[in-house]
Amino acid sequence: MTVASHLQELRRKHESLSSMVEQAERKPGADHLKVAEMKKQKLKLKEEIARLAE
Repeated sequence: MTVASHLQELRRKHESLSSMVEQAERKPGADHLKVAEMKKQKLKLKEEIARLAE
């Protein structure tokens, strides 16, 4: 897997998590722990993307 394709996959995962977080936050009674975990995963992906994009 090339760096470019890996970056593309990471960006796709980040976007997917963003959508999932938005949907979860709209629901009443959302599981705040699950949302927080998804946000942590998003941040890790963002950091990895930034590191590889340098």
